Amino acid sequence: MKLMRKLLKRQGVAPAVVVTDKLRSYGAAFAELGLAARHEQGLRKNNRAEVSHQPVRRRERKMQRFKSLGSAQHFLSLHAAVHNTFNLQRHLISRRTLRHFRAEAMEQWRAATVAA
Repeated sequence: MKLMRKLLKRQGVAPAVVVTDKLRSYGAAFAELGLAARHEQGLRKNNRAEVSHQPVRRRERKMQRFKSLGSAQHFLSLHAAVHNTFNLQRHLISRRTLRHFRAEAMEQWRAATVAA
């Protein structure tokens, strides 16, 4: 109730459609508030909270710790290369092949860091 009142007050205008997850208390709150908006519920509807785990969002969260956009971009470009090297799609390859790839990647990584 408190959340819904706060959100409605901030909007200033009653919404036509409200998208939430399937928590039942939202319906009860709408009834108590007398909100006549259409209430859409469901997994992955067009709800900002539901799409917050996309790859772009993950990159944005990583960028929050940096003082400048340039240093964040530099880190993320290196991070992406390392992530792509070590993070293989496990479900697509056998365990033996995965071990081989990881060992090879680690050898290359060690050689690159020692040379630099």
